[in-house]
Amino acid sequence: MRARDLELLVPLIILFIGAGCDQRAGSPDAGTPAAATAGAEGGAASPDCPRIETRRPNAEDQRPAFPGQTRACAVDSDVAFDVVVLARGLEHPWAVEPLPGGDLLVTERPGRMRIVTAAGQVGEPIEGLPRVDARGQGGLLDVALSPDFETDRTIFWSYAEPRRGGGNGTTVARGVLSPDRRRLEQVQVIFRAEPAYAGRNHFGSRLAFGPDGMLYITTGDRFDTPMRMHAQRLDNHLGKVLRIAPDGSVPQDNPFVGQADARPEIWSLGHRNIQAMAFDPQGRLWTVEHGPRGGDELNLIQPGRNYGWPLVSYGEEYSGQPIETAETQRPGYEQPIYYWDPVIAPSGAQWYTGEAFPAWRGSLFIGGLVARALVRLVVENERVTGEEHLLKERDQRVRDVRQGPDGMLYVVTDEDEGELWRIVPRG
Repeated sequence: MRARDLELLVPLIILFIGAGCDQRAGSPDAGTPAAATAGAEGGAASPDCPRIETRRPNAEDQRPAFPGQTRACAVDSDVAFDVVVLARGLEHPWAVEPLPGGDLLVTERPGRMRIVTAAGQVGEPIEGLPRVDARGQGGLLDVALSPDFETDRTIFWSYAEPRRGGGNGTTVARGVLSPDRRRLEQVQVIFRAEPAYAGRNHFGSRLAFGPDGMLYITTGDRFDTPMRMHAQRLDNHLGKVLRIAPDGSVPQDNPFVGQADARPEIWSLGHRNIQAMAFDPQGRLWTVEHGPRGGDELNLIQPGRNYGWPLVSYGEEYSGQPIETAETQRPGYEQPIYYWDPVIAPSGAQWYTGEAFPAWRGSLFIGGLVARALVRLVVENERVTGEEHLLKERDQRVRDVRQGPDGMLYVVTDEDEGELWRIVPRG
């Protein structure tokens, strides 16, 4: 077992938290004989519906709320593609963002942002970034282009920011890329998640611009048990999806604007640690969040809704004990569209809309850290009807996936010597 995958044992071996271990190496029974559990799958595996995941779920007594909520049928798109390695030797890259013209922005968790050209030339770190707290899962995290980047050259990024008193928190800043692309100018912090906390984990930190031109931000619950219930409270930013204008101001149509003791930036609540977020072609917002031991969730986000953590979960504690506060269903809380047990450890998401791979159009791609794969979901009428795991033979932690203007998929892998890949049609 790899050291960076030992987050499964966090409560017992705290030494192994961090270094990007967003999730576990699967489950404690990963070495046991494969077995399908009919009840937890919502139906027994059959020749007509093979399963990708055949291990026992961690929470064996739990049952899905509806058929197909977990362990969808395995599908094979039969797409012939090649993987072009554009760059090697990146230190724990966290995000890739395609630029107009074919070049790519890449963040590295220790605090560097670089441009990698379409030909694979790796640039020097861009100057002007603020200091980051690069411990555990913290550091420089996501990056997103302004919707008007071609005219305003503005870039947005998220990071774990060191705060006064030894704490830290998720922060979002913006800056203008200089004409020579070597530095960021007019740097301005536009959002700080509160409260700060002296921890190393669960910063969330995906960024996405919506069709409405607003910036959506995810945060985590900060991992430690005493912090969990912040995800259920409206007086803080932890365990939330947030929505702000590009200048950092609060849109007045946010669901909790004007409500006493509520942070006006909140869009939805009850999340554990969202590191995957994407808008679909219809403009709907989807997130994929890390569960505990089991219980990774795909959610369709609606404003003002509560997604349950830590009162609703399909996972269990890393010790193997039930989560004392949680049930799988409670009135007034949203159910996940889909969940995984054991986990895939999701990070990065992209709805595919390009022309390069016609068979993939409409699919949701998700990076899998523990799955060590690029996960493809077939989603029909807000239900997952098929799951495919790609790139497993490369045996790397897939951290982020984005579609470029050319219709290709771009992937970064979270390793000490991480890589940037371009996925292209074969032939």
